[in-house]
Amino acid sequence: MRLKEENQLPREEAVKILENNTHGVLALDGDDGYPYAVPVSYAYDSGKIYFHGTSEGGHKLDAIKRNSKVSFCVVEKDDILPADFNTLYLSAIAFGQARIIENDEEKQQALERILEKYSADFMESGRKYTKAVWDEVCTVEITIEHLTAKKGV
Repeated sequence: MRLKEENQLPREEAVKILENNTHGVLALDGDDGYPYAVPVSYAYDSGKIYFHGTSEGGHKLDAIKRNSKVSFCVVEKDDILPADFNTLYLSAIAFGQARIIENDEEKQQALERILEKYSADFMESGRKYTKAVWDEVCTVEITIEHLTAKKGV
């Protein structure tokens, strides 16, 4: 089915969905032609999505190095109406370019955004923690090129 105009939401609503939720699903170009989708916690700021992981690499980082084009989906609402054979939902999908942050200052800024979102009451201890695990942490920035949102009615 095609997205009906009545289901489309303006960009401002899509941004609110990104700002107000705690996790999304990152879709990447995986191995052997298979798509790879993985849930991640993230922070959104000014057209960019930030997340972190281990600096040892792994499937996400390998996929980003191979192809930086990604999509990122956040579902805010998912209320199933069994008797109506329908679902009331709110979701946003961002399409963009991911890059592994190499610069220490940018890495610190990304980690600060994540700390502010998830541990705002513990910023000082969070900074100490990130300093202690600095070499073990990798941060990624997604620059959003296209953002859509829709609702189920």
